[in-house]
Amino acid sequence: MTERARPTGALSGILVADFSRVLAAPYATMLMADLGADVIKVERQGDGDDTRAWGPPFAGDQATYFLSVNRNKRSIALDLRAEQDLHRARELARRADVVIENFRPGTMAKYGLDYARVREANPGVVYCSVTGFGADAGADLPGYDLLAQAVGGLMSVTGPAPGEPVKVGVALVDVLTGLHATVGVLAALRHRERTGEGQLVELNLLGTLLSSMVNQSAAYTHTGVAPGIMGNRHPSIAPYAVFPAADRPLVVAVGNDRQFAALCKGIGRPELAEDPRFGTNSSRVAHVEELTTLLEEDLARRTATEWFDSLSPLGVPCGPVNDLAGAVELAQRLGLDPLVPNGTGDTGDTVANPINLSLTPPDYAVRPPRLGEHTADIAAWLDDPRAG
Repeated sequence: MTERARPTGALSGILVADFSRVLAAPYATMLMADLGADVIKVERQGDGDDTRAWGPPFAGDQATYFLSVNRNKRSIALDLRAEQDLHRARELARRADVVIENFRPGTMAKYGLDYARVREANPGVVYCSVTGFGADAGADLPGYDLLAQAVGGLMSVTGPAPGEPVKVGVALVDVLTGLHATVGVLAALRHRERTGEGQLVELNLLGTLLSSMVNQSAAYTHTGVAPGIMGNRHPSIAPYAVFPAADRPLVVAVGNDRQFAALCKGIGRPELAEDPRFGTNSSRVAHVEELTTLLEEDLARRTATEWFDSLSPLGVPCGPVNDLAGAVELAQRLGLDPLVPNGTGDTGDTVANPINLSLTPPDYAVRPPRLGEHTADIAAWLDDPRAG
């Protein structure tokens, strides 16, 4: 099999058989691919990954959704109902260091590609299974991010006001699950390195969300009281909210008394820091309505950018509510290099992997693949018993 011309990464030499689609698991495999793993994406013949059709927007004839989570991979198109293609899928799983899938429970078993069967032929395999709601009573529930945000409690604390739940503006639960899947796979690979033992790594959207709601989850588990919607305010910190500046919304995220004193000085109201209602964080939370009214009056006098430029040097966490164009421009201005060329393709830039490693940094040598682009090459390798 022809190897990709890529620099040596931290996961170089790790072969990932990627039977996943849509977002959570493909995000995990892209992170691994960025770090040097050889990821072979197995797709349905004909239409491939669902997200290939999830547009607009498109970059040329390719859905940007698909492009967002599939760089640095190779694509083999297989029909698992066909004997030869099923043999190739099983052979790929036998040779892989990592197998990852996010089908409904039972689907992979139907093809003899479940963990138990793969482990028989490949005892050292790290097998990662991502589901929506687990493999038991929740097995039949569809694993869509919006559904997870709703039933998992995230929408109950997100929105402008009580009774007005709103989803997060990106499939956040999928992304968080992909991150946790990556951590789980890396931990299992480390265990295998020490012992030679492979293992099953299981994640589900609901469990990931409950863990990722951190302080909100803890507020419920320790008090028995479920938190509710507070708009852009924080239940435990003030002022920590969105305020109307002269031109657009401004976030002020004060986390301690020192920052609050700096804010008061910066807006020309130093006496507020000495007011008994606002002297400590707890008192500010208790009098958040009065504090909000006072701050709104002062912050409306200048633009969000002017406040950002004047308050940031004082140590006040604040900033305008940017759109993505503004966010990318800020990251570039700060020297964070947020964009990188999208492999060798012509689909424009892509957002950089945020993990910076001093010796084995991520690379972006390979653009997201066309459906089945590498089928002939990979199939020949899988059909050759000497190559295994």
